[in-house]
Amino acid sequence: MLQAVILMGGLGVAVGVCLAIASKVFYVYVDPLIEAVEAVLPGANCGGCGYPGCSANAAAIVAGESPPNSCVAAGPETAAAIAALLGVKIEAREPDISRPGCTYGVAEAETKFDYDGIADCRAAALLSGGMKVCAIGCLGLGSCVRACQFDALHMGPAGLPVVDPEKCTGCGACERVCPKHIITLSSVTRRILHEYTQSDCTTPCQRACPAGIDIRTYIRQIAEGDYHGAVQTIKERNPFPAVIGRICPRPCEDQCRRQLADEPVAINFLKRFAADYERRQGDPILPYKAPDTGRRLAIIGGGVEGVSAAFFAARLGHGVVVYEASDHLGGLLRTAIARNRLPMSVLEEDLRSVEALGVVTKTGQTLGRDITVAGLLAEGNEAVLLATGGWDSRLAALRSSPPPPMVPGTWLLIDVMRLPVKADKTVFNGDVVIFGGGELGVAAASRCRELGANRVTVVLRDKTSSATPGQGLTVITGSAVDTLHGSGTALTGLSLRNLESGQTSLVSAQHLVLASGRLPELIFQIDKPDDAEAEAPVETWTAYSPYKAPLKAAEGGIGLFSEADVLSDFPAAIKAIAAGRRLAASAHHLMTGSDLALPENVLTPYAVVQNIDHVEGVAPVPREIMPLCHETGPGAEMEIEQGFDEAQARREAARCLQCGLICYRHTTETVNEAPAEEIRPEG
Repeated sequence: MLQAVILMGGLGVAVGVCLAIASKVFYVYVDPLIEAVEAVLPGANCGGCGYPGCSANAAAIVAGESPPNSCVAAGPETAAAIAALLGVKIEAREPDISRPGCTYGVAEAETKFDYDGIADCRAAALLSGGMKVCAIGCLGLGSCVRACQFDALHMGPAGLPVVDPEKCTGCGACERVCPKHIITLSSVTRRILHEYTQSDCTTPCQRACPAGIDIRTYIRQIAEGDYHGAVQTIKERNPFPAVIGRICPRPCEDQCRRQLADEPVAINFLKRFAADYERRQGDPILPYKAPDTGRRLAIIGGGVEGVSAAFFAARLGHGVVVYEASDHLGGLLRTAIARNRLPMSVLEEDLRSVEALGVVTKTGQTLGRDITVAGLLAEGNEAVLLATGGWDSRLAALRSSPPPPMVPGTWLLIDVMRLPVKADKTVFNGDVVIFGGGELGVAAASRCRELGANRVTVVLRDKTSSATPGQGLTVITGSAVDTLHGSGTALTGLSLRNLESGQTSLVSAQHLVLASGRLPELIFQIDKPDDAEAEAPVETWTAYSPYKAPLKAAEGGIGLFSEADVLSDFPAAIKAIAAGRRLAASAHHLMTGSDLALPENVLTPYAVVQNIDHVEGVAPVPREIMPLCHETGPGAEMEIEQGFDEAQARREAARCLQCGLICYRHTTETVNEAPAEEIRPEG
């Protein structure tokens, strides 16, 4: 008995010693803050946050890799409790919802394929690529539905996933399992910031539209009688639907595939029909907008680009004030278009719709006289956007004397050449940089010296120049002005970017002379110190150029006045709208600290994508003729065209082939008694 007790006691001591050693060797420290955060989380372990369980999400929250409100299974109280533990503040979180990107399911396919018992989309895509009739479409096996933890997805009668927006938490589980990438997370911010890529399922008309309007969708909505939805679809990318429906040059119709059978669809007339429906309703139909971010920005210029930038910035959740020098907004829409093409009542209603989003407008405010960039930044604006348009040189030519610089230290060359040389030569009392103009810019250097410049630097995009640097003159070729730097109302320097190497260099400059006939688009921001706890001096700022249009972004689209600026932004109002969206998107990227660069495979009008050169089995249907106004009346607002009535609009919308990339399907449907096409593209 004694021996047994001694044996058991010794064994217990040995086990205790081993356990003590093991606890030291294998000890794992658990951060008490992680434990506290995990205790607040609901413990659902649903994976909706993107991490494998609440423990992993708690560790990611403490590490700063996941936000306090990342748990999709919990409410705002949980997020507030976690934020209190971390000592941070919760901002409004814009909801994401899943968005299927395909409208053609396996159930409607004329030719079906046997997947040999495979029941998972990912396996089918890996082994056989899925349906051969469509290179990008939905496989219809429901992997996304099974991945959803919140019963927010189900397979519809067409064999496509259908989202319940009330139940969708935006967790992204469906997006992660879809091998074809046709179901993605969507939000207002994502849609505004998105630049179409070659992998997106876009239609030829959409690719030709400078604003990138989802033309296929709004025409389908008109055909179905959903005019309210059609207006919202148009306003996703166009704040002036009624205006553009009357004056657009319609590049989309040049690419319409219907012309391969008979005539293009009257895309722009249908846009006008939807916009006129909104006008008849009385109240504006507003597009979706993100929650308030608490950020404020000012936009200088109330023309097409400036108002468009305000429209998109407001939808991104920012507080926006537009400053316009004249008495009315609208720019060239108000001053350069005949009233029988664009009645002012139509313009005013589109402008009121923009203001209904919360945009504040202040007219009679001239930059450089009534307001300054430094003053607007000092008022608490996180960014100041410059969108003064393309009429600066013409306005300057009408003045008896050149105006003072509107942008700190920045002049137009046409104004500099008209400045009188005073005896004291104090106009340019510092270093001057002349950007652009070729040999004319070099010749203007002597004029700047006459006006008192200490040193003149000429910056040219061309790699060569015949100019000979001399005393007080420096010529830099193959470079562009990238950013401006200043303090208060003074310019202090410029960042130059070598167009070949991409390297930047800082040069001193108190004056910048632009050879172009207008001021560039710029985004001014107060410089943030490297030390996050230090306070930045309000007077120190940097001015950035917005990212460029995809048309020329890959061909020297860097810095001020690249080829993208010259060729793409102002030939038509629809292009100025696109420029306004890029300006607002660039400001959003800068304010949130994200990247300004375009995607590598960004879609341009010259991108090589799958296309077709003929259609078969499409019965010819004549295009609807726009009825003209034959009555005469008082005033100058009698329009030339009446616009489509509802029957015409439904018939014309039914002519749309609902194109995708190259996939086709049979249909026997009729819309408003319109003839049915034997085969129709879908994507």
